[in-house]
Amino acid sequence: MTRVLAALFLLLFSLPAAAQIDGAPKVHAQLIAEHDTIPAGGTVTVALVETIRAGWHTYWVNPGDVGAPTEIKWDLPPGWTAGPIQWPYPKRLPVPPFMDYGYEDSVWLLSDIHIPADVKTGDAFLIQAHANWLVCKEVCVPEEVSLSAPVEIGPANAVDPVIAKPFAAARAKLPTKSPWPVVFHAGPALDLFFKSSALANAHPESAAFFPLNPGQIHNPALQQMGFAKGGLVLRLQPAAHAKIGATLDGVAVLTSADGSAQAIAITATPGTVPAATFPQSDHGIGLLFALLFAFIGGLILNVMPCVLPVLAMKVLSLARHSGAEQSAARREGFAYGVGAIVSFVAFGLLIVVLRSGGEQIGWGFQLQEPVVVAAVALLLFAVGLSLSGVFAFPAISFGGELTERGGVVGAFFTGVLAVAVAAPCTAPFMAAALGFALTQSAALALGIFFALGLGFALPFLLIALWPAALRYLPKPGRWMITLERILALPMYAAALWLLWVLSQQTSRLALFVFVGAMAVVAAGAWVFTSTRNLDARRRGYGSVAGLLALLIALSGLWIVRGQEPTGVAIGASDVSGVPSRPYSEALLNQLRAEHRPVLVNATAAWCITCLVNERAVLSQAAVHDAFAKNNVAYLVADWTRRSPAITALLDKYARPGVPLYLYFAPGKDAQILPQVLTSETLVNAIEAK
Repeated sequence: MTRVLAALFLLLFSLPAAAQIDGAPKVHAQLIAEHDTIPAGGTVTVALVETIRAGWHTYWVNPGDVGAPTEIKWDLPPGWTAGPIQWPYPKRLPVPPFMDYGYEDSVWLLSDIHIPADVKTGDAFLIQAHANWLVCKEVCVPEEVSLSAPVEIGPANAVDPVIAKPFAAARAKLPTKSPWPVVFHAGPALDLFFKSSALANAHPESAAFFPLNPGQIHNPALQQMGFAKGGLVLRLQPAAHAKIGATLDGVAVLTSADGSAQAIAITATPGTVPAATFPQSDHGIGLLFALLFAFIGGLILNVMPCVLPVLAMKVLSLARHSGAEQSAARREGFAYGVGAIVSFVAFGLLIVVLRSGGEQIGWGFQLQEPVVVAAVALLLFAVGLSLSGVFAFPAISFGGELTERGGVVGAFFTGVLAVAVAAPCTAPFMAAALGFALTQSAALALGIFFALGLGFALPFLLIALWPAALRYLPKPGRWMITLERILALPMYAAALWLLWVLSQQTSRLALFVFVGAMAVVAAGAWVFTSTRNLDARRRGYGSVAGLLALLIALSGLWIVRGQEPTGVAIGASDVSGVPSRPYSEALLNQLRAEHRPVLVNATAAWCITCLVNERAVLSQAAVHDAFAKNNVAYLVADWTRRSPAITALLDKYARPGVPLYLYFAPGKDAQILPQVLTSETLVNAIEAK
């Protein structure tokens, strides 16, 4: 049985195979000339238009930590020349532990083509180009294409209204020369100072710097905007062994409160940067605070509703040692602690490795996969059957007499089980700590996960260090069997809840198969246990029946893995009753440009903390009244299944998972609300002026 549990553990903490990468292009490219007719000796602007598949991105001239920019090789008539690509400003694309600079959705890359003066009026030509780029999501795919655009020599014609607007929009995204002098000072921090009182008085909402040359700044680090006398300061983190010459060249993007952005090309020179005031941010809490927050968060995680039933089982397991077997209690307490800590570290290692490989995942990521949800539900259902007396599950059974080795192994896997069922929960302090961890090196990140596991295991480690505390527990007796049966109920309830989560993620066929797998597991477990006291031949039949039931259940999981949802249930996890709209970055920017207050609720059907907040806080009449009175727009970012857009939102605010509550007052930065909400906190945030 312990081998079965070990296999289930590996299943719980492994990501299903990467999404199938189809052979279709990820970028649809076009070559569009702004004018069809060009005079001899004139110039025409040509756009390479990249329409990028959702969730994928291409790269800027400096791609950041990984990637490669688009290249264009022109095939022009003799005497014709092409200017360089005019790069629109990019966006920061976090792929922790890296940061890319590039484009999503669509980008127009402009180039000027110069026509010689000796061409004849009326002649027709093809402007031809061979373009190649790297487009990335979970994986990176190189693509290339040959394109052409026809032009004719003659008086310049008017721009087609259909393309005039996108050409104008493309030019609006090109950086303009900075109207202000900019200086930099390199030390432990790399500060850029924009000398402009007017800019400081305009108080932009945010600023970002994109260096033209790689290796100068630590790209993933938080960029802090502050204000000093006579200007604005942007604080960066220099790269390790950064080589900064006489100038620091790049593009600064300043974003206003209405969401509009202005890109300026800067050439900063060394100079004095005055002292600046930076707004406090919990994104950079520091290593010591991150370790402390992780430890406290792990301790609090013990009292979250998803973990309490497992802990109650372990407490009762130790209660049987409340007499003279304190040495056994010591061993089991340490074994439980080791199981919990090893599980957290293994879980953290898996997240770090997958994120470094390009996966956009966070805390609770495994429950975005239907097969893992089904596996956890089957495991909890099996635990419930064991507690109901249907069969003996050594890792959590405490009503019978376990061998000494069985007790230690059972305690270890109880720690593993507790971590597995804790995944849907995020305790206070955890988010800031894990958000910090996922921006650090692998060693520091694993140290923070170790602190989380240590806090989680602390109650049982204390029992291991001081087994005399067991005398405060009741003496073993038949009451333990009764309580064992009672504890089966929350296990069944948890399995049913995960069945509901599965209904948000997969098809009706998958649900039918999964319910059938549950029935097969129950029947197989009963047959296996009921034949243990019979003769060898019948015990063999029981073993075959149990093995067959397990194989059928695993086959059912494989069927669940291949099913897609029958419909898209946007915001399906939200139970607040507040009228909502699905989150998108474009919609958020639009609402903010309209000066509407906005609450963004990043949630998931498998997140118990999210559901409790929505049911207990967001559904209250006082909250509904505050929403209506202040015309608050409510956006639900449903992370039940994987979503690169929502993962990017979480990464932007240094959060490893849900819940995340962001309140945007008109003209102000996002206010990050507590993960454990109260109606008073939310209403006060809305009513604050």
